Amino acid sequence: MAAPPRRFRGLGRGRKLRRTLREGGRGASGRLNEAVGRWDGVRITPMFGRWGYFSGEQLFACFPLREKDHDLWVRLNPMDQARALREPGLRPHRRFASRGWIEMDVDSPEDVSHALRWLRRAYHNAERASAKGDSDG
Repeated sequence: MAAPPRRFRGLGRGRKLRRTLREGGRGASGRLNEAVGRWDGVRITPMFGRWGYFSGEQLFACFPLREKDHDLWVRLNPMDQARALREPGLRPHRRFASRGWIEMDVDSPEDVSHALRWLRRAYHNAERASAKGDSDG
């Protein structure tokens, strides 16, 4: 008797996650993906349980695929990172703060508007880095 078809890593766990991937996100991630996806040269792709936001080859932000997670990671230049960390609700990334990453929770539509401000800065930084050929991850 033949073995049942094997599930492959990276296809998502179960129907709900696959549906979320197919629909381009739900809740806050859907709103972020819709807004950021309109920007020139942005590529949004699932990676390691998060939506990865790229300008060229530069990763400039990540947001969880799962609807119950809300921590947006944004990569900024040192000056923007210092400015962002003075705002309430924004914090240094737990592992990559030294590389310019910050974290913020995005739950409500108001949070999405606030996040888009920082995402736009990160996007412009990534655009400039891509134009210069800088691939520092």
